[in-house]
Amino acid sequence: DHGPSQAALTLIEVAAARDHGIVGIGLGGSEHRFPPEPFAEVYAEARRLGFKTSAHAGEASGSDSVRSAVLSLQVDRVGHATRAEEDPALLSLLCEQRTPLELCPLSNVATGVIKSLVDHPVRRYWDQGLLVTINTDDPGMFHNKLVDEYVQLVEIFHFELDEIRSLILNAADSSWRPETMSPTLSELFSNHPGWQLPKEYCL
Repeated sequence: DHGPSQAALTLIEVAAARDHGIVGIGLGGSEHRFPPEPFAEVYAEARRLGFKTSAHAGEASGSDSVRSAVLSLQVDRVGHATRAEEDPALLSLLCEQRTPLELCPLSNVATGVIKSLVDHPVRRYWDQGLLVTINTDDPGMFHNKLVDEYVQLVEIFHFELDEIRSLILNAADSSWRPETMSPTLSELFSNHPGWQLPKEYCL
């Protein structure tokens, strides 16, 4: 909640510390006070420096916030995007561009963005072919674990085990792990002895 001027200064500090494992930047805080567009120059500079980018959008504000994050900031991933479904054309754009969505169902309920878990768009997004990933948002604040998120997907939204596997691989493929590292995260997961455990041993 400090605006683009402070963000530009923070980027300078981040760039100076990149050898300590910093690979990307993100935009959080109040979408109403600080919408995406004013940060376009900062994000362009971050890309020039080789950083990956993400932004929380479409959580407190509407679908326009998501569209701005995608088109103005040209983010690699969008955080939350719970209100993106207000604009069917935007959903089509997200699907076409294969923009990873960092969905955080339990957080969205805890903050009141979604009234109850059954109202969350995660299943609708998945069924429409969007690139969905599942995240905790802030476990220190919400006291949730990633496994809690997946359990709710199974119990509330009736995700099948193969769909859960696909969600996990989506997250692995959307991570900012250096592409030169081998094996890939997806390969590490897929080759793990427990990856294909029968359903009765899972969750």
